[in-house]
Amino acid sequence: MNFKSVDEILQFAIDREKEAVKFYASLGQEAPSEALKQTFMDFSKEEQKHVTLLSDISGNKAMIDSYELKKIPDLKISNYMVDTKYEKGMPMPDVLKVAMKREEKSVKLYQILGDKTDNADAKKLFQILVQEESKHKLGLESMYDDYLAGMDG
Repeated sequence: MNFKSVDEILQFAIDREKEAVKFYASLGQEAPSEALKQTFMDFSKEEQKHVTLLSDISGNKAMIDSYELKKIPDLKISNYMVDTKYEKGMPMPDVLKVAMKREEKSVKLYQILGDKTDNADAKKLFQILVQEESKHKLGLESMYDDYLAGMDG
């Protein structure tokens, strides 16, 4: 990935976020339970917020400046999983695996993109996105862990 400008980096990230909006919205429509349906729809809305944030970085300067960066725990569950392609109707643990891997890749991508820019606002924006995607990854890993724990009963 060689970007010639911050704008190219941002457009690439916007495209990725738009894909994520659609991905989670489709998972929400197929989810077997209301709780999962709501979780995936919430994820879709979060990803849409990222699109908005990326689309108007200059208009969001105050928000970017005031955003408090925190360390998000990483259960690293997805780190030990093979990347699989999503297929309609696949079992929920497999859906969660696909989603976890997707968030893991987003975290890594935004870390790389943040390292590639010297623009302070863009760098902070990518740190924000790393944190947000890390939250999604943690949420999915926790859901996966809970799902497996529930199978013991």
